[in-house]
Amino acid sequence: MSNLRTCDLTDPLGIETTRPRLSWRLTGALAQTGYHLQAGSAEGAADLWDSGEVESAEQRVTYGGAPPASRAVVHWRVRIRDAGGAWSAWSRGARFEMGLLDAGDWTASWITHPGWHAPGDPRAGEGLALPLLAGEFTVTGPVARARLHVAGMGVYVASVNGRPVTDAVLEPAYTDFTRRVAYATHDVTALLREGANAVGITLGPGIAHVYPHQDRYMKFYGSKGAPKAIAQLEVTHTDGSSRTFGTGPGWLATDGPTTRSHWFGGEDHDARLTVDGWDAPGADRSGWRPVTVPDAPAVALRARACPPIRVTETLPAVEKLVAKDGTAVFDVGTVVAGWAELRLDLPAGRFLRLLPGDQLDDFGRVIQSKPTTGAPIFNTYVTKEGPQTWHPSFRYDGFRYVEVQGLPGHVGPEAVTALVLRADNTPAGVFETSDPLVNDIHKIIDRAVRGNMYSVLTDCPHREKLGWLEQTHLLFDVVAYNYDVAAYYRELLVTMAEAQTPDGLVPDIAPEYVVFDGPFRDDPNWGGALVRLPWQLYRWYGDTSAMERHYDGMRRYVDYLTGRAEDGVLGHGLGDWLAPDPATPVPLVSTWGYWRATRTMARVAGVLGRGDDAARYGALTEHISAAFAGTFPRAFSGGSGGSGGSGEGTQASEILALDMGVVPGDLVPHVLDRVSEAVRGGGITVGEVVLPALFRVLSRAGRHDALWQFAVSTGNPSYGYQVRHGATALTEAWDGPTRGLSQNHYMLGAIDSWFYRGLGGIGQAPGSTGFRRLLIEPAAPGGLEAVRAGTTTPYGRVAVSWERRDGGFALDVEVPPGSSAEVRLPDLGLPPHAAPEGAVALGERAFDVPAGHWTFEAGR
Repeated sequence: MSNLRTCDLTDPLGIETTRPRLSWRLTGALAQTGYHLQAGSAEGAADLWDSGEVESAEQRVTYGGAPPASRAVVHWRVRIRDAGGAWSAWSRGARFEMGLLDAGDWTASWITHPGWHAPGDPRAGEGLALPLLAGEFTVTGPVARARLHVAGMGVYVASVNGRPVTDAVLEPAYTDFTRRVAYATHDVTALLREGANAVGITLGPGIAHVYPHQDRYMKFYGSKGAPKAIAQLEVTHTDGSSRTFGTGPGWLATDGPTTRSHWFGGEDHDARLTVDGWDAPGADRSGWRPVTVPDAPAVALRARACPPIRVTETLPAVEKLVAKDGTAVFDVGTVVAGWAELRLDLPAGRFLRLLPGDQLDDFGRVIQSKPTTGAPIFNTYVTKEGPQTWHPSFRYDGFRYVEVQGLPGHVGPEAVTALVLRADNTPAGVFETSDPLVNDIHKIIDRAVRGNMYSVLTDCPHREKLGWLEQTHLLFDVVAYNYDVAAYYRELLVTMAEAQTPDGLVPDIAPEYVVFDGPFRDDPNWGGALVRLPWQLYRWYGDTSAMERHYDGMRRYVDYLTGRAEDGVLGHGLGDWLAPDPATPVPLVSTWGYWRATRTMARVAGVLGRGDDAARYGALTEHISAAFAGTFPRAFSGGSGGSGGSGEGTQASEILALDMGVVPGDLVPHVLDRVSEAVRGGGITVGEVVLPALFRVLSRAGRHDALWQFAVSTGNPSYGYQVRHGATALTEAWDGPTRGLSQNHYMLGAIDSWFYRGLGGIGQAPGSTGFRRLLIEPAAPGGLEAVRAGTTTPYGRVAVSWERRDGGFALDVEVPPGSSAEVRLPDLGLPPHAAPEGAVALGERAFDVPAGHWTFEAGR
């Protein structure tokens, strides 16, 4: 067995789930018929739980021992029985460690700098440098184990004895800071020493405390809580004794060298003010002030349950450009999100102003405007003497270019490096074809996903930085084919559930740091994420925990929509956002979103064994379908569009009618023909809400040739237009590189799901969950010569590669242990060869195969 995981994390530290899911993958054995799990307080022990020999092929099992207490360490292992009845050896040991489960486990206090303590004042700390907080303690003997539990309101950076406690950045994650703050647990055993030790914390306001000002861009302003921190160090000595050191009245505070940080507008740092060794034991803190210990905020401290944000790439500038007025502009080669790092050797006192941006104007300067990046956004840095390295630490930017004002002319391109940040979800996908344009389209979509994969999925990393919810579920497959997001999406759902209002509304953004008006707060294709995502997690990973945890909230949201609907039709919302053809009525798009949420609710209820709810929501789904067909009779008529009532007949309305299955059977081919011909000619007129449905509907109907022609088109609108006009990440609009708007925005990325499922053929058979039963059905449209695709499933790696060669067609498929597959060859008019040994023919071009590597050929 391999990849033993707890809650979809490897040996997690400081979790809160007392009945976690334990999972594993098979190695060697192609099938499992039984499992045996043991868990104990030491490796190899079974004193906490022994499942016994269980007859089951399940590779995801809920821990069945007594609920572990705070700080408990649980070691576990598994063995399996193969198809021949033989038991494997025990797996390597895995472990999980509990965090602080009860509020009473926290003996530390929240602390802050006295100047930042102004309860209820959204301007608290404005004009003040970011604080440094430090506390010292003594270790009296050899250390066996040390854990630092730490959280902050805003953004914090923590250190022990002058060394960072983690490579995670921009901690803590986005939450509703008035209700919950995520804490992290770190193993700091190796950082401690006998004698004097010190813990240091630097604080920034982050998105929790966006104070109002006039000189820089801000999406919104408001405070969920001024910067403060809480930290608790728990030390266990080799003799079994233990001590706890926490933040409290004995700590000291002073001003740091970062003189300002604004989540949207920029960060200012004066390196001359650096306090050397401030977080080391024995530092001179004679001029520091005692910290303020404010009243404890009425928030819950909850363990972070997904990968943190980290530096995942380092991209040196590929070129130093010089604008027409002589200003230095550094190009890192691609649009990214993260930090621009300076590496300089200069005398002290030089003032530098750094403007990040995605595009340049005709004079070679960085473009910033409200519709693109927001404006003005800039970071400033004042040099100290000699070699120095700096990047912002309390915020981030979206950029390709960094304009650096005030830089001496002799400084070369080596001065700027992009440190690319994102939530550190493990890459899962590979996609490559024989067509360079298609490869570039995949790359720009993936780059935009990475640029918005932070502690929530944002829609752009500069002017917004907010968790708009429509992309999280409409483009779930795009994200999940490319990254392992099982734990990540469960955490996103917690923020959505926290944002739900007492009447059931799920706002369009979560966390809801700012309350927008009307449809920008209440649209079923945004709020519906709370219902769709638990189902998508179940389908993709075989995990029912999100459906179980959020069932009541999901039901309240669907019932909220029902309360707003009139006889099955929902009239409010944003419609098909940013559609080239604006004629599709808003109620038509919203009613489809309502139908989709209700249909999903019925399925979830069925899986969870809630028969009454399944029947009720199933009947409601049928009622909505009938209401849609009756209210929008011209949805699939091919007539001219309109702005309301029955004035539909747009491409979007036809796609949604097909998706709902309300088009009469005899008309379906005609509607498909009409949409396919338009798409084939590059005539896509749908917006971001309907676009994923377009790829799903046409792919399901086998209209891959039409989708292929659109994929390789380069006119406007198309993905190829963006590539040909220099996009290095997907842009907000079809003509984004020439029109403007955000240059790092993944909402139009739905084609990437078709790349994997349509061209790569990687999908699930009907009724399968977690990719237990694969459906490998690649399309080979147009002149495409070869495809290589793969993704990591709960059971392991599935890989597909095919190519046309020597007048024939060859397909290679890798099915992971624990899975099986139906493989369907595309109909290319070529006679298929006999099924390989071990495959069962299901038809002329269809085969059933178990786990293993399989090669199919035709026409040679």
